[in-house]
Amino acid sequence: QVQLVESGGGLVQPGGSLRLSCAASGFMFSQYAMSWFRQAPGKERELVAGITSDGGSTNYADSVKGRFTISRDNAKNTVYLQMNSVRPDDTAVYYCRGRWALIRVDYWGKGTLVTVSS
Repeated sequence: QVQLVESGGGLVQPGGSLRLSCAASGFMFSQYAMSWFRQAPGKERELVAGITSDGGSTNYADSVKGRFTISRDNAKNTVYLQMNSVRPDDTAVYYCRGRWALIRVDYWGKGTLVTVSS
């Protein structure tokens, strides 16, 4: 059974750091590009960061460049989002997505809530 399970969310103060994890199972993780999306209250879901299947290339939304880092460990079937210097407008539900373009398949996690507040 395919699963993507996010963890690591919670309450963090502005300027603080948080690391999100997404553990994958039930599919060939190493074949999938992985991304983090987020959705804040009243806003549409947006792409935060992406990484190729081999980890060789990454991309980021302008709003998080220099603050967030996406990485993956294919041996552990896990993708990470290191969030530094967080801001209140980073508050959102963060979702993990796997995409295998060759077979036109997307998998989504159920999300983890990050709240940035003092």
